[in-house]
Parts: sequence; structure tokens; C-alpha cells
Amino acid sequence: MKLGEPSLDQLRIFIAVAEHGSFGGAAKAMGRAVSAVSYGIAQLEAQLGLSLFDREGSRRPVLTAAGEGLLAEARGIADGVDALLAKTRSLHAGQEPSLTLVVDVMVPGEITAHVLGEFRRMFPTCALTLRIEGLGAVAACVIDGGSDLAIGGPVIGDQPALERRAVGEIDLIPVAAPSHPLARPGIAPGESRRHLQLVLTDRSPLTEGREFSVLSPLTWRLGDLGAKHSLLKEGLGWGNMPRAMVAADLASGALVELDLPERPGAHYGLNALWRRDTRLGPAASWLVDAFREGLGEK
Repeated sequence: MKLGEPSLDQLRIFIAVAEHGSFGGAAKAMGRAVSAVSYGIAQLEAQLGLSLFDREGSRRPVLTAAGEGLLAEARGIADGVDALLAKTRSLHAGQEPSLTLVVDVMVPGEITAHVLGEFRRMFPTCALTLRIEGLGAVAACVIDGGSDLAIGGPVIGDQPALERRAVGEIDLIPVAAPSHPLARPGIAPGESRRHLQLVLTDRSPLTEGREFSVLSPLTWRLGDLGAKHSLLKEGLGWGNMPRAMVAADLASGALVELDLPERPGAHYGLNALWRRDTRLGPAASWLVDAFREGLGEK
């Protein structure tokens, strides 16, 4: 038997009848006459050589086994066409078809997760690629063209290739396990230099060799903030951490905030970064505003 090729309209009618449970309900939802819906189903069944609905013994059409089996395929085809049309409309409107975002590891994960969740809802047709980097590597991703937009910290000087906009700041505080010698009160000036400091290292040549809030000559340099967090809780050293990341540890007593005379904590300013030879599209501009709101920048 030679099968015909169903039209998209026939598939949409099939889906509507299945979802609304009647030809009348489907016709009302689609703004069609009942006769047009009935004709569309008859034509689809003729094309496929199958009965999709059992119309006997019931006032309401009931899916046959064949109809049940083909419904998911019909929905997949209709959804795919809807996605294609949505992306086409977005391209006509100037929206980016794809976007690569790099976020500084210091940005609280819950803020990034909330922003990206809203992004998927607002821009479902924009394919987003996410990277998490630290220190100068954030800006390097944008300068070398690997990322369209970055949310990064203040660790590099002005780069002529980049535009920047302040989006907020992160509170960095010195912490250690409660058993650490620096956790006791009355620490003398210079005492922190006698103890191992855990330092987030930069994997970018932009700031290679520079030191950021490093007091002690005894350091372990780590490329991962999560690993630094774990070592701090094990009592293997002291170091600066984003307050939001260690808030639960401070509350439980797993870590304590250090009262050091040198006050090594800092406000880690965050900026949106993009290349000066590019123009932010609607999706990228929305991300800048969303991170700015999430990080509390006025």
C-alpha cells in the first residue's frame, strides 16, 4: 500500500481532536467548522491507511491503538515546526539565534541559576552556552571571541577591546575552620603570614603572576573555588570566600569569619563585559539587566 504525505494542518487537526475529545471542541479551539475538522481527519486517515479514532458506540471519538501510537509523533512534528517558526520570527526581530555567556565563579550559584531559568522562559529559541571561569579567564573568553558576554570581576585593568557595565559586587570575607589558629580572638598583626593561605589562581595570561589579596608567603593555589571551599572546611588553611557561598557554613559553625588586623576581605566588583566591536542583542541585553537586578546594583 502506498502511503500519502499528511499535511501539517491535518496533523494539527488530529492533535486538537485528541486533546479536546471531540470534533466540536477541536473546531471551536481552531476556529473551524465541525465539517472541516471531520473532513481533515478523514483525509489524514486516508493518507495513512489507518483508522485514528473509533467513532462507533460513542458520541465522542476515542483514539484507536494506531491513533495512540501516532499521536506522539504528530505532536513532535508540530512542535518542531512551531520551534522553527518561533526562531524565524526571532531572527526577523534581531534576536540572537545563539549566545555564549561566561560567568565569574564568584557569582552566587543561586543568582546564576535564577537568571538562566528566567532566560530560558523569555528566550526559548536562543541556544545558550554557559561557561564558568575565574579571575582574568572571564575577560579572556570575551577578548578571544569565545564568548559573547561575560559577568566578571575587577581583576584586570582597562582592556581597550572591552566595554563594561557595573552589575553589582560580592562580599569576600576571610574564613577558616573553627579549629584553625587564626580563628581565636586577639590575632596579632602579621600572624596571618605564618599560616597557609588557600588562593584561587588565575588560568589566564591576562593576569598571570598577579596576586589578589594574598598575605601569606605560604600558599596553595587552586583553580577551583569548590575545592578551596572543601579544603577550608577541613582546616587545611585560611582564605577569602564569597560570603553567600559560606553563609550556611558560618551558620552551622563549620567555618568562622576571621577577625584579622589586615582586613583582607574585599568588595569584589562585578561587571558585564563584551567586545567593543560588537553590539548587544535583545537576549544579551536582557541578561545584563537580569544579573544587575539579581546582584542588587542600583
